Amino acid sequence: MTAVLDTNVIVRHLTYDPPDQGQAATAYLAAADHLVLPDVIAAETVYVLQSYYRAPKDTIAAALRALVAMGNVRVERPEMLLRAIDLFEIANFDFADAYVVAYAQTHGISQIASFDKGIDKRLVAAAQAAPGTPPAISRLDPSGLAKPNS
Repeated sequence: MTAVLDTNVIVRHLTYDPPDQGQAATAYLAAADHLVLPDVIAAETVYVLQSYYRAPKDTIAAALRALVAMGNVRVERPEMLLRAIDLFEIANFDFADAYVVAYAQTHGISQIASFDKGIDKRLVAAAQAAPGTPPAISRLDPSGLAKPNS
């Protein structure tokens, strides 16, 4: 039987908080035949681990990579999710921005529409941190393209 993983199962497995649910989650993950990890659940897991548990990025990234590598866990686009995890860890992106950049890279899109000027430095860092990856992505500022109302 196939089941979609929810964030709480992953977080309980990783934190053992509370211990009884952590033990149950770990046993379930080991015994289940077919599990699906939606990208949005990976993102929510990052959010919970960072905001509530104050886990460092490298710990979160390692945990997500291990989850994606489990033989019984299916991810829709593993290469894209793994790229997002890499960017999150090494290029100082928050996970949502890392996911957007990974999406653009894996789909051959060269621009990201964003008002966030801070993303420019992170995009340069992303390109430098992973040579040989798809072409660099640039930020397109939507305010420069807006036309005044007539």
